[in-house]
Amino acid sequence: MIAPVTIEIPIIDISSYLSGDEASKKRVAEEVRYACENQGFLQVIGHKVSQDLQDRFVDVLREFFALPVSEKEKVSLNNSPCSRGYERLGGQKLDELDPDATPDQKESFSVRRHRPLGRFLQGPNQWPEGMPHFKDVYLEYYDAVHQLSKTMFRIIALSLGLPEDHFDYFASDPDGICLARAHHYPPTLKDAAGRTRGVGAHTDFGALTLLLQDDVGGLEVLHKPTGTWHPVVPVKGAYVVNIGDLMQRWTNDRYKSTMHRVISPLSQKDRYSCAFFNDGALDTIIECIPTCLKPGEKPLYGPLKVEDHAIRRYTQSYGAGGTEIKVV
Repeated sequence: MIAPVTIEIPIIDISSYLSGDEASKKRVAEEVRYACENQGFLQVIGHKVSQDLQDRFVDVLREFFALPVSEKEKVSLNNSPCSRGYERLGGQKLDELDPDATPDQKESFSVRRHRPLGRFLQGPNQWPEGMPHFKDVYLEYYDAVHQLSKTMFRIIALSLGLPEDHFDYFASDPDGICLARAHHYPPTLKDAAGRTRGVGAHTDFGALTLLLQDDVGGLEVLHKPTGTWHPVVPVKGAYVVNIGDLMQRWTNDRYKSTMHRVISPLSQKDRYSCAFFNDGALDTIIECIPTCLKPGEKPLYGPLKVEDHAIRRYTQSYGAGGTEIKVV
């Protein structure tokens, strides 16, 4: 009889990296390298996003998602020329394993950096009327987590034997397409037949994701060698960090973009989370990083422009849920 596989998602304290001590920086980078090479998922603590800000942010999410659907639809993503705002329940289908999967059972609210209308995903945000505090707290939170994502890119650069500032331009979001998408998963009633897909099995499109999740749980990662799913147990105040498809290509498959999903637990509690996706600069060409190519090896992938990749993946996943993503 084969013993069941147990997968533990590393919890890494980055406070010593932030202290500036070079030996500590190297140690944290090594811990991140190990996590990215083996599972592509980790949780970080010791960051600078305060618990107070996280709590205030989740509070305004609860307030917004409790509004009548008619009010939320006033800021629908469908009304936005740059695909921002409220996303209805079932408006996206991310499942890459089951072609017959139902659409994702979540509703969302998407915010990016404000820009004039221009290239793909560039433009202004939408905000609900009569809730100025929602906008204020959301943008405060956006800025804080974007800063954390830039820190994580610096750690990843060190972990790959690159100068610490190697990803600085990419991570700075020069085109304004980084995304903070907040999610609400309605309760799954105790008499429901089985558990529902909050989000179907998928890998993330971009380079790096930072997820704030509450204590309800439901996030699972796939252990590919055994085909088994394993929970990412919530840690208060922590950020789940995972590698996306672009980083896997950049590192010639050295760092893993891991399949994951959200299975709605049988619960009478609403689940809230927010994923910050750092998709980088649209004109960046993703091609193998030299430190990820061993002597005699060849790159596994050809060059890929970030903008082309984003257009393809967004239109596919939203189109499957019946939501139109506008391409300029």
